Amino acid sequence: MYDDGRASEQARRLALATSWALPKLHWLVEHEPAAATAGARLAHQPDVVTRQLVGHGVPSDASHALKTGYDAGRGCFQETELDALLPDVVAPATRLGDVCAQAAAATGLPPGTPVFAGMTDGCAAQIAAGALRPGDWNSVLGTTLVLKGCSPERLDEPAHGVYSHRSPDGGWLPGGASSSGAGVLPMTFPGRDLDELGRRAEAYEQTTVLAYPLVSPGERFPFAAPDAKPFMLGTPADDGEHAAALLQGLALVERLCFEQLARLGAPAGGELSLTGGATRNGAWCQLRADALGRAVRLPEQSASAFGMAILAAAGDRRERVAQAAARMSRRRALIEPREALRAHLDEQYARFVGELRSAAGSRTPEATRRRPRAIAVGGPPADGQERSPGAIGGSSVRPHPR
Repeated sequence: MYDDGRASEQARRLALATSWALPKLHWLVEHEPAAATAGARLAHQPDVVTRQLVGHGVPSDASHALKTGYDAGRGCFQETELDALLPDVVAPATRLGDVCAQAAAATGLPPGTPVFAGMTDGCAAQIAAGALRPGDWNSVLGTTLVLKGCSPERLDEPAHGVYSHRSPDGGWLPGGASSSGAGVLPMTFPGRDLDELGRRAEAYEQTTVLAYPLVSPGERFPFAAPDAKPFMLGTPADDGEHAAALLQGLALVERLCFEQLARLGAPAGGELSLTGGATRNGAWCQLRADALGRAVRLPEQSASAFGMAILAAAGDRRERVAQAAARMSRRRALIEPREALRAHLDEQYARFVGELRSAAGSRTPEATRRRPRAIAVGGPPADGQERSPGAIGGSSVRPHPR
């Protein structure tokens, strides 16, 4: 549903991304007039679930409603043409009701269990990671790459794919979702053992093959380019080096995302947590720390469901979500960047940005010519020489004190 591109014309008219819900609602009304019959209301996926749980109609939460055109700053929808179809909206952590007898029988949940309004999966993962202080960020690498941070100021830059959710504690949760992600691996190597490929890729940490690993055509963040296409410069020696180039390319995209956010004014000096399925690969987490030139933290529990448990606990206790997260969220490891790989990755990053700038023109952020101090990782090697492929050291992962 997220990748359904049928509403591209409606998205163009509304100046929104095709993936957003509001263009899809317009497409639905235009192609299925029965959808707009009297009394019909739009429901997001969690609204359907919570309605069944409590046994009566429920409002949407402001987080899921954002991409249907809800302005959390003004507390209302910006839409006018389809106002009659839009739901009521409440803040996340608002109590919606209690688990009814019928839902209890169907699910095994105790009747009377309180049900609270939630947030999108990206925000949920951010809460699970405890990245809720200004300057904290959570980078979720699954099928695609999603960055979510915490800022006292709202940051909305549609041209760069950056938008902000309202934090339940006040303030804002800016971020963006790239079209690059770990989904490129099963797409490139269908049916293969990805863990084995990851182990083979470790022998090519200093590969000079350069890849832009888009999961699908078009980029949303760190720059908006609907016609962007993946590329690979150089010929991998084998599947191990091919996988290494893709993994390195994702780390370089992540670095570009953070530099773009810093250029747009987002605070970035706090903790950086990594979540998502890709964190199961310790070597890949190490590579991401190396490319960013900063320490990264791995939460003990990073599932979005755990983030929503924290949100519900905050709603039930009527406390700040950050306070609940500080009590419930733990770190299991800290990964430091390795100095030995710094020059190579700086050189690869300079090549990567240059290729993007050449391919995408002005859509690629000009500020990538320099690195903001918050994520500085050093300049390219003075001799300008490319390094040969080869293994570099082991992972510097250590337990994080609780």
